Amino acid sequence: MPLLQRRGFPRSPVSVSEVRAFAVHVLGEWGVTERLSDVELCLSELATNALLHGVPAGREFGVTLALDASLLRAEVRDSGDGTPVVDAPDCEQMSGRGLYLVQHLADGWGFRNHVVGKSVWCEFKFDP
Repeated sequence: MPLLQRRGFPRSPVSVSEVRAFAVHVLGEWGVTERLSDVELCLSELATNALLHGVPAGREFGVTLALDASLLRAEVRDSGDGTPVVDAPDCEQMSGRGLYLVQHLADGWGFRNHVVGKSVWCEFKFDP
């Protein structure tokens, strides 16, 4: 049976570090240490995108971690609309690399639309 943890976070810049701490805590409880830096970075980028593009004032975004055998799925759900797009990084810009990093660090990623909002997820494979 898969392990599952969910938590909501407020629309606040401090939430990004709280998301990372949540992931480190949960994965530690589950005994997952492999690829922890990749998971932290990808979740940080997805949470930042939710704050910048998906969470209206006064709303929260949710983070779900699910571990099934050798596959971890990290998902961020927000109430914004729009389709996540991977842009080629622009060396002249200070931002805009989030999904590019996720695409290259995770073993898979994607999104799904909901009646209200969307979820953006990434997956990491581990040795059993």
